[in-house]
Amino acid sequence: MKVIKKVLIIEDEEVNAQRLQRLLAKIRPEYEVLGILDSIGKTIAWLSHGEPLDLIFMDIRLADGISFEIFNLTEIKYPVIFTTAYDEYAVKAFKYNSIDYLLKPIEEEELETAVIKFESLLQQSFEQHLLIRNLLDYIDKREYREKFLLPYRDGYKKVDVEDIAFFYSQDGTCVATLFNGESNVIPKTLETLEQQLNPKYFFRANRQYIVHIRAIEKVHNYFNSKIKLDVKQSKEGIIVSRLKATLLKEWLDY
Repeated sequence: MKVIKKVLIIEDEEVNAQRLQRLLAKIRPEYEVLGILDSIGKTIAWLSHGEPLDLIFMDIRLADGISFEIFNLTEIKYPVIFTTAYDEYAVKAFKYNSIDYLLKPIEEEELETAVIKFESLLQQSFEQHLLIRNLLDYIDKREYREKFLLPYRDGYKKVDVEDIAFFYSQDGTCVATLFNGESNVIPKTLETLEQQLNPKYFFRANRQYIVHIRAIEKVHNYFNSKIKLDVKQSKEGIIVSRLKATLLKEWLDY
């Protein structure tokens, strides 16, 4: 008799979550999916109160941020197989001492290979803390963007990242507002900047803003469990979503 394995899927795209669940049921019908979660906030809440697991499938880019943040905010006691559409996350970060990673769209053969690896590691009493340690070491050792070279008049000018109070996106254009009030168009998306900026100093507050920690002057409770930030060089302030509010508090208190 095959032993039932309890599985959690963390994936913010319903189509991908359903595909993974369908393929898993095909190759391992004895695996029971206990839940499908689409955000960092929901994952932390589930892990705090949910029943024990055997395996987690975790997408790297979620609705409210990069799933690496989960490892900083709660203890992960279970093996993880990462899934991602962005192989730049996977190759350097997880290949060594990880269970495995799968590139989307996930194929049946690749999924089965990863599951076999998981089952083999179970027999060897695999210790999950090795994965977490390597993840955090990788994040700490990454080199982040320090400056931008931007067109200026008939030439270029250098803008240091440490001089930028916040980035915001408006009508498809990304703009950096400096602490001195100057604004500059940045030829990048916020998603790209989120990966290039040091998360110790920059926080993705919502879909429109990335804010520097030195720019935050006051933090206010806002309706529906949201948070409002008073930010230098911003008259309106910045609203942080309910899901990201907990992450913001942890980030500011670290």
